[in-house]
Amino acid sequence: MTASKKRIVVAMSGGVDSSVAAALLKEQGHEVIGMTMQIWDYSSFTAKNGETFGTCCSLDDVHDARRVAEQIGIPFYVVNFEKQFQRAVIDRFCDDYFAGRTPNPCVLCNQVLKFELLLRRARELEADLLATGHYARIAEEGAGYALRKGHDRDKDQSYFLFTLTAEQMTRVRFPLGGMTKEDVRGHAVRLGLKVAEKAESQDICFVPDGDYVRFLEEERGSGQMDGEIVHAYGQVLGRHRGIYRYTIGQRRGLGLSWPEPLFVVGLDADKKRVIVGERELLERDRLTVRETNWLVPVPGEPIEARCRIRYRHGEVPAVIIPLAGQRAEVRFAEPQKGITPGQAAVFYEDDRVLGGGWIE
Repeated sequence: MTASKKRIVVAMSGGVDSSVAAALLKEQGHEVIGMTMQIWDYSSFTAKNGETFGTCCSLDDVHDARRVAEQIGIPFYVVNFEKQFQRAVIDRFCDDYFAGRTPNPCVLCNQVLKFELLLRRARELEADLLATGHYARIAEEGAGYALRKGHDRDKDQSYFLFTLTAEQMTRVRFPLGGMTKEDVRGHAVRLGLKVAEKAESQDICFVPDGDYVRFLEEERGSGQMDGEIVHAYGQVLGRHRGIYRYTIGQRRGLGLSWPEPLFVVGLDADKKRVIVGERELLERDRLTVRETNWLVPVPGEPIEARCRIRYRHGEVPAVIIPLAGQRAEVRFAEPQKGITPGQAAVFYEDDRVLGGGWIE
């Protein structure tokens, strides 16, 4: 194999993005190996009225990935990571909700399943690189690599990738990073891929009906987190049936009578309290993150950046202050609403990801 041609494992989910990534790399002359992760036993889920749900990583997706691999003529393997997914993603998902946090399981799936376990399997096959269908870019810059936003800003997934390490970025590639979704669909049609018109996956893969309360209670039981709904100023206004039913900024479903609209402004897992208040109580001018991962040299002093506190949240100006113990404080130029413990705060300079961490 020439120096320009690589052996590349492609993480194939059965969707159009990863299928096009694999097909384009094969078209470019690389030795491509398709690999799909079996992470969730869908036989344990009983759909209502025989409904099907648009999630990723289902058995149908595994079959679609295999069909595409056969169509483009590449080897294909299924790796079973169900136990690892349970420990790293599902258990953390449940722990967070029962601790009053709102988790982001997609970040953890990328971090542990794709870029640790799957990358390890790729190395075992003596592959040079692991490629995925993410809309993001890894660019060689100077003596290292930079993670940058995907060209298609509506599809950009760099937010979910802030946990990448410098070493991982030397071995991971995103072939679709410079394309739009329309470009990718066009390639799928041109190549005649069977998934060219397949709908995008939605919701959390292990909660295919979107009913995460049902899922949590099946995993951990019900009743143990019931408690009081309390105004931020101390008045008890009612009762709730589990703090995991609520998230910061929520307005609907509180069932309270009050002169002004009330929002969830805090969750106290120790006291099993849902704390509510008026809209202005949602605003905060700072937050702290833990498990901070820097994709640039760790700053020795505060830096100015832009911060995104949710996937669909616009980045806003902030000062990032590195702290001891892989923590950092984020001070916003203007107060932000709905800062949610358990979500990721990701730092940007223009289109480059500087780092990020989990909101405390």
